[in-house]
Amino acid sequence: MRISTRMIYDQGSSQLNTLQGALNRTQMQLSSNRRNLTPADDPIASARALEVTQSQSINTQFVTNRSNAKNFLSQEELALASTTSLIADVKDLVVKAGNPSLKDVDRDTLARELEGRLTDLLGIANTADGAGGYLFSGYKSTTQPFSQTPTGASYVGDQGQRELQVGSARYLATSDSGAAVFENNLTGNGKFTTAAATANFTRGGSGVVSGGTVTDPSALTGHKYSIDFKVTGTGTDAVTTYTVTDATLGQTVPNPAVPVPYKAGDAITFDGQQVNITGKPADLDSFTLEPSAKESLFTTVKNLIGVLRQPGSGDAGQARLTNGLNAAHNILDTAYDNVLSVRADVGSRMKELDYLDSAGDDLDIQYATTLSDLQDLDMVKAISTFSQQQVTLQAAQKSFTSISGLSLFNYIS
Repeated sequence: MRISTRMIYDQGSSQLNTLQGALNRTQMQLSSNRRNLTPADDPIASARALEVTQSQSINTQFVTNRSNAKNFLSQEELALASTTSLIADVKDLVVKAGNPSLKDVDRDTLARELEGRLTDLLGIANTADGAGGYLFSGYKSTTQPFSQTPTGASYVGDQGQRELQVGSARYLATSDSGAAVFENNLTGNGKFTTAAATANFTRGGSGVVSGGTVTDPSALTGHKYSIDFKVTGTGTDAVTTYTVTDATLGQTVPNPAVPVPYKAGDAITFDGQQVNITGKPADLDSFTLEPSAKESLFTTVKNLIGVLRQPGSGDAGQARLTNGLNAAHNILDTAYDNVLSVRADVGSRMKELDYLDSAGDDLDIQYATTLSDLQDLDMVKAISTFSQQQVTLQAAQKSFTSISGLSLFNYIS
């Protein structure tokens, strides 16, 4: 077989190019620490690596979302802590205001202090979230949730809870509405509330009604009742009786009416509920019982300020003060418990975020390991291959130089 000099050159050049290309490829793998330089090198591994990279990117976004959620919840926790502290201060002022030795001017001083507390409470309720919105405005994040009114404050937000996706299948609330925090307070004992008619004190009545208790939940009707007093005779001959009327049905309980002799402090029980009235009710005095309703904390404090500014002298004045302070104290207890409940819920959400962070870190490590298995180069093996390819290329270059120098003319000479 005849092998021409041109064929020797062509084959040698082709072989050198092949060896040089393989060496360059190995060198690129070493410099990038990647086994596959293009998807064509391993289509299956490349497709799988793309899926894992996308999942890792989503997991990274969840980390950012959890960080933002923690920030919002931490701010809410601080606001709620301030609220509980403020409610405790107001309750202390209620106790102080009940001291019978205080004069009207002293209670007016307490009322002015309460006005400052009301302003502080409004500031807490309108706390900004640091992102251009407000903590307690619901979905209306850019709307200031509360505005001051003559009766306390009005809520202009909504009932929504803003959420962030903090996991592949978990959306977490990062806020609570102002209504849930500041207006979710049931009056009275949570089932019904008691009150003395305003006219009682103008007649000189000194009756004080308790908050009441539920004796039989199944017997509760949800109706409104009145306890009406009648005083016959005067002085030591005076006899005080009362009747209970179901104002919703417009009939007495029991029906027909049976006036009951009044004795201060005795239990008055009907339709699954019980109250106690102390003091000396005047003729035509009345006390009401009605189903509990939600009352804003701002309204409670505003009403309390009004109570403290009413004259408290005499038996009737002290009775009015006591009834007002008792009603405020009951609602403040409910408001305090409600804020604590919201704080506990916020705490549980923050704890869940810590758990999700831990799980997310583990998942990120898993993704990184999978990507390493799919993409990373075996450095020891690659360096060994590179050295081998380098030696092979050098040998090929030397042999090509030697062969290309041979010719018939060299032999003749």
